[in-house]
Amino acid sequence: MRADVVRSLRGPVGGWRMLAGGRVALVKGGIRWWGLTAGVLGVLGLAVVGIRQRETVAPPGPPPVVAPVPAEPRPVLRAVGPRLTSNQTSQPLSLYGEAFVPGLKLVLGAPFSRELPLTVVDAGHAYARLPAGLTLPAGTFQADVQLSLAASTGPRPTGTARLTVVNDAAFPDLTALAISPDGRTLFVASPPTDTVFALDVASGRVEALAVGDGPSALATWKDRGGRPWLGVAHESAAGLWLYALDAAERKPRVVPTPAGVWGLEVDGARGAAYVAEHVRDTVHALALEDGRERWSAPVDPNPRALARWKGFLAVGSLQTGQVVLLRQDDGRELAPLVPKPGVPIVGGTTEAFSAQVMGGKAPRALVASERLGRVFMASLGPNVGPNAQRMEVSANSGVAVLDLDRQQVVRHLGFGAGVTEGLALDDRSGLLYAADVGLGQVRVLDAKALVTGDAAARAAVLQTLPIPVAEDTPRILPKEALGTKGRAVDELHSGPRSLVLAPDGRTLYVLNRFTGTVAVVDVREARAGRAQVVRQWPVVDVRSREQRRLGQVLYFSDVGRTGMSCDACHIEGHTGGVFFEKTRPMRIYRSTTVLGSRDTPPYFTPASTRSLAETADTVGGRNRYHNPDPSPEEVEALALFSSLMSTPPNPYRGADGAPLETVTLPDGRPGHPAKGRALFEGRARCMACHPAPLYTLDQDPSTRGQYQDVGTPVALPLRLEQQHLVTGAAPPSLVGTWDVWPLLTSATAGYAVREDRLVVDSRFPLRTLLETPGLKHGDAQALTPEERDDLLAYLLTL
Repeated sequence: MRADVVRSLRGPVGGWRMLAGGRVALVKGGIRWWGLTAGVLGVLGLAVVGIRQRETVAPPGPPPVVAPVPAEPRPVLRAVGPRLTSNQTSQPLSLYGEAFVPGLKLVLGAPFSRELPLTVVDAGHAYARLPAGLTLPAGTFQADVQLSLAASTGPRPTGTARLTVVNDAAFPDLTALAISPDGRTLFVASPPTDTVFALDVASGRVEALAVGDGPSALATWKDRGGRPWLGVAHESAAGLWLYALDAAERKPRVVPTPAGVWGLEVDGARGAAYVAEHVRDTVHALALEDGRERWSAPVDPNPRALARWKGFLAVGSLQTGQVVLLRQDDGRELAPLVPKPGVPIVGGTTEAFSAQVMGGKAPRALVASERLGRVFMASLGPNVGPNAQRMEVSANSGVAVLDLDRQQVVRHLGFGAGVTEGLALDDRSGLLYAADVGLGQVRVLDAKALVTGDAAARAAVLQTLPIPVAEDTPRILPKEALGTKGRAVDELHSGPRSLVLAPDGRTLYVLNRFTGTVAVVDVREARAGRAQVVRQWPVVDVRSREQRRLGQVLYFSDVGRTGMSCDACHIEGHTGGVFFEKTRPMRIYRSTTVLGSRDTPPYFTPASTRSLAETADTVGGRNRYHNPDPSPEEVEALALFSSLMSTPPNPYRGADGAPLETVTLPDGRPGHPAKGRALFEGRARCMACHPAPLYTLDQDPSTRGQYQDVGTPVALPLRLEQQHLVTGAAPPSLVGTWDVWPLLTSATAGYAVREDRLVVDSRFPLRTLLETPGLKHGDAQALTPEERDDLLAYLLTL
């Protein structure tokens, strides 16, 4: 990154400095008054013809007193929220200040140097939308942009605010993989760069397809007539793009979908596509022929992984750790599948804690076996809760067996280390392949052994295959520091994310997130433990921003082979439900989000780290069990990567960036954000703990780390004798709360306890916060039901 491009990357408690070689180091350390301009008209006496001479005209009196015209106040820009955003897609902004008037424009300083329209709603609030296509040089991590106001008439505005724009649009990140029905072409999605790559598996030739905004999920299939198709779903844009793979020109037909899609499953025989989106947390069944919606069904928050089996659709929730079961015909929901106390755990560090299981962890992948009658799930294992042994964060990455007929988790095979991400099943040969993004490996498993029983499952791993990296690959640590003292080996730099099998089952393709490659694996002898990598095809160059890429490796990898990584608890920078936490106070905690958090230190509960660098140092060492402690270079890279995770664009904003006039709440009731804002800033008394622009006290150094006791439950009432009950918590930022579940440090807004385990109590925890008696969140309890709906609508727009 050139010093002439990036002048300053200043953090909340320190700054980024340029070092030799271009590396970046983190240094710790009202109403408008309208004046009347009309002059006073003097009425002149007219001479009257024929007036008697005796009559005279009275002498003029003193001139009238003219009141001074009040000076027109100057518009003042005070703040912008959020302060951190991304150029990956269009982003709404909120502007705060004084004397705002219609007609103002938002001025973006260098390097963009352009004006944007501004929607002014009152003297103190205005909104804008950053357009897509704000390009920055490929070697630039981020740009600090000075914001100001411009007016064509009236007083000249004053005041500035700083906005940091992350250069995600130049950061390729390969996250999804699919293969054409004929096995000749692989399709690879990179959401930040709005790209799907077509890779010819014979020659390695790569072609970029034109797709929409944020391609997030891929599927291939044959329709009832035998025609091959590719489907591309999008996170930032609405629409499922359908490509006929046998057409001479790859020009898509678009089927309407909601925005925010993370999961896609297609049933060619039924002519149906199933999309899972995280804006309304809903699955939609769409007819491929005409795009008609057959049904929609609400599901647990942040659905992503999908699998079809005998008329059922399994839907994995990243935040609740449950698998919701829907009927493919009508979307009717059956009982959820989630690990319960007593579920067998075979292998790994949590095997002895089956009785203490309190729920599940995020399903990262799901695949269904028609022959074996089971569904396999990749996750970090059953979620062990409070226990007499004080067993802490209980990551035990592995594969679970789900019985959809009985609606239960049968068992979990734990590997004890790494993070299992992608799955691929060869149903004919009974082989299951599991990608470990944390260790850089692919495991080959006997699927039948997994299903047969606990004893057989213990011996189900047939081979652990490392995915090597090139010698010139940048590394987080020297090769000699890895593979010793129980640490992970050099292949952790590859990052296997997704897997697909060739139609004949002879070749496995492995998408490597960190190196931008696809590994070609010969699996003809996989049952004998002799699968081998035969070549690796490059898809995209990922080295243009080396330090950020190293930070990505550090975020996702499991260097100490402890089963823990940053991503283990904060999936893709977001939340991962709950866990039984470390040290004191030891209790069940909500996993907080990293997205947009760099401007709201301190971190942890109780607040103990004052910057992302200090957090990277502390957490990085503990995750590895200090084997070894992170080097200063690792801390710099991990802190940089974490600091560039921005809050996703708010879907409850309009095309101009302003809140919608009416919002349909997740539970179906309407609310009015403008009325809710007046309540938030006034009678509901929310601003005392959640002031703009980030809606937390922690955005201001003078008020950071102030714990508040507002009557929220201290802990989830599960084995309270084994939890440390300490009152008070720091007010969290409300920016992006529309996509966070559960809420409160104790996770009591969203979860409940039943039969010695956790259950989903509410899919809309914001309502729980406002309507639970005894919770002293401002004066929300004094509001009418309609007013609470308006307040909730406003909170969703933050």
